[in-house]
Amino acid sequence: MPALEKSANALADDDALLADLGYQPELSRKMGSFGNFAISFSVISVLSGCMTLYGFGLTTGGPAVMLWGWVGVGAMVMCVGAALAEITSAYPTSGALYYMAERLGGRRWGWYTGWLNLLGLLGAIAGIDYGAALFCGAFANLQWGFSPTPGKTMLIYLVILVLHALVNMSGVKLVDLLNSISVWWHMGGVAVIVGALTFKPAHHRSAHFVFTTFANGTGWSSRFYVVALGLLLAQYTFSGYDASAHLSEETTQAQISAPRGIMRAIGWSWVAGFVLLAGMTFAIQDYAGTLASDTGVPPAQIFLDALGATGAKLLLALVIVAMLFCGNAETAACSRMVFAFSRDRALPGWRWWRRVSGRNAAPKQAVWLAVTVAAVLALPSLYSPVAYGAVTAINVIGITPAYAIPIFLRLRAGSEFVPGPWTLGRWSRPIGVVAVVWVACVTVLFCLPQTRPAHHLVTVQSFNYAPVALAVVLVLATIWWWTAGRRSYDVPALAGQQELARYADEVV
Repeated sequence: MPALEKSANALADDDALLADLGYQPELSRKMGSFGNFAISFSVISVLSGCMTLYGFGLTTGGPAVMLWGWVGVGAMVMCVGAALAEITSAYPTSGALYYMAERLGGRRWGWYTGWLNLLGLLGAIAGIDYGAALFCGAFANLQWGFSPTPGKTMLIYLVILVLHALVNMSGVKLVDLLNSISVWWHMGGVAVIVGALTFKPAHHRSAHFVFTTFANGTGWSSRFYVVALGLLLAQYTFSGYDASAHLSEETTQAQISAPRGIMRAIGWSWVAGFVLLAGMTFAIQDYAGTLASDTGVPPAQIFLDALGATGAKLLLALVIVAMLFCGNAETAACSRMVFAFSRDRALPGWRWWRRVSGRNAAPKQAVWLAVTVAAVLALPSLYSPVAYGAVTAINVIGITPAYAIPIFLRLRAGSEFVPGPWTLGRWSRPIGVVAVVWVACVTVLFCLPQTRPAHHLVTVQSFNYAPVALAVVLVLATIWWWTAGRRSYDVPALAGQQELARYADEVV
C-alpha cells in the first residue's frame, strides 16, 4: 500500500500529544509497536473468523466464493484500513473512531459513530467467544461424547467471557504478552493445520473443485445474491483492526505504531487466511458429511475425516486456543472504547464505567460491562440456529460503518485535515473514496436476509436479527442524545482551542 512515513524523530511526545488532543494520560503506556500490531492481528484472527464461519461459507456460495471472495474483500479492506490508519496517525486516542469523527465532523457525527463502534465491538466479542464455545463443544464431543446442545454451549460461552474479563482486569502488560504469543500461535497454527491437511490425507480435492465450485444452500435462486452473502465470511474476519487505534493511549510512538499495526495486521491476515481456507478446502473428504457433522462444527469433521480422531482433537485444541487469544484481544479493545466513551460522558452511568484501577491502570468496570452485554447479545442462539450468523452480522454492520464515517469526513475536510507522520499523500483521496463506497455496499448487504424462509414465512429460526440490533442501537442513541447526551457528552477541546478560549475570557 503506498504510504509516506516520516522518521520517528518527527513524532511528538506521546503524552504531550495526548494532552494537546484534550486528555490527560490515565492508562499505562507499556505497549510497543509489535504489541500494537499483535492486538489487531489477534482480533482479526483467521483461525477464529475463517473457522467459525466455514460452514456458512460452504452453503453460501461454496469454495469458489470463499477463496475468491477472500481475495477481493481483502483488497477492499486494505483500502479501508489504509484510510483509517492515516486518520489514526493524526488522532491516536482510545476513543479512536468516534474521536476522529468528532474532530472532523462535530458532536453528532462523533456521537453516532461511537454508538456504532460500540455495537460492532460488542458483537465481535459475542461472535468470537460464542464461536470458541462451539469449538469447545466439538472437542468435547470427540473426546468424551459430549452432546453440544444450545444450553450447554451457552454455559461454555459464559465461562469464556468470565475468563477474558479476569485476564483483562490484570492490566495491559499481561494483555500485551498474550497478544505477542498470539501472533506466533496463529502463524504457527495455520502452518500446522495446512501442513497436516496437505501431507496426511491420501485424497485431496482438485484445484478445479476448490476454485470453481459454487454451492447454494440458502434457498435463494439468485446466484449474484448468494455470492454477495458469501462475502460475510471474509468481511466478518477482516474486522477489529481498529483495536490498534483503541490501544494507542497505551502504545509508545503511537502516531506511527498504531497505523503500522492496522496495516500489518490486515496484510498478514490476508495472506494467512487464504492459505488456511485453501488448505481446508483441498482436504474436504465428504462435502455433505462435513456440513452435517455430529460435532456441529464443519472444520472439525474435515480434521476427523482427513486425520482421524487424535489428529482432529489436536488441531481443534490448537484452534480453540487461538480463538481464546482472539476473544481476549477483542475484550481489551472494547473495554477501552467503553472507557473512552464514558470519559466523554456518552454512556449512561459514565462515572462508573470510566474508572481506572489504581493498581494496574486497567478499566475494570468497562471490562465487565463489555462482557455482560456480549452475553446478552448471544442469548437468541438458545432458540435460533441462525442467530450466530446474525451476531456476526451485527459485528459487521455496526463496526464497518463506524470505519467509513471518519474516512468520509476526512474526504469532506480536504486540505483542512492535518495528517500525522503516517500519511497516504496523493493516494489519500482515491483510497478513501473506494473505502467509503465499499463500506456502504457491505452495510446494506448484511442487513438483508441470509436464508430464504420456507413458504416465504419469516420465523424466529430464519429471522436476521442484525438490522434489528442496528435499529435498536440507533434509536436508543437518539433517545439518549435528546434526553441527556447533548448536555453531558463532552469531548474536550484541543489544547490550542482551550488556550484561545482562556485568552478570550481574559480579554472580556
